Amino acid sequence: MQERSNHFLIEKGCLHGARQVSSPNFNARPDATDIQLIVIHNISLPPAQFGGGYIEDFFQNRLDHHQHPYFKHIEGLKVSAHLVILRTGEVIQCVNLNDRAWHAGRSSYLGRPECNDYSIGIELEGCDHLPFERIQYTVLSKVVACLQAHYPQIQQHLAGHSDIAPIRKTDPGPCFDWIHFRNLVSKEKSNHC
Repeated sequence: MQERSNHFLIEKGCLHGARQVSSPNFNARPDATDIQLIVIHNISLPPAQFGGGYIEDFFQNRLDHHQHPYFKHIEGLKVSAHLVILRTGEVIQCVNLNDRAWHAGRSSYLGRPECNDYSIGIELEGCDHLPFERIQYTVLSKVVACLQAHYPQIQQHLAGHSDIAPIRKTDPGPCFDWIHFRNLVSKEKSNHC
């Protein structure tokens, strides 16, 4: 798979370099709330199947629940993430970074509850039991380095969904290589977006 050179720029909560696909599933962050955390998730619809545009449809509340039996189980859910990184390396922005996406649910990070209030949620197209694509790590590290430069309070505050909601969630799962990811971010940090 050929890697693309990605350059990202954040302006007024918009990540330039990402395709914009607006989700209605967001609201305002509480007043005077700084963005301090990045939460990494995985998602595939149907589970462990990739492509098809179902993630975008789901986050836009447009998923046809008759297309697959699994979709009946998630009918009526209203969720979103700020960003989605597909297996091709394409980045989709669903919610403005300055708004509160509905990605974490009931959660806590370092004793602070309600992670949606102060975090950015990034979904990787994938599942718990299959490896992620090399290009996804490359692009994710570039996006995270850009976010850390723009929102300096994030710094090393990177968590998986399973870290902030361990009773309910398992993603990004055991196949996500945290060491490799953190090493890539460290290399990217010298390049400002």
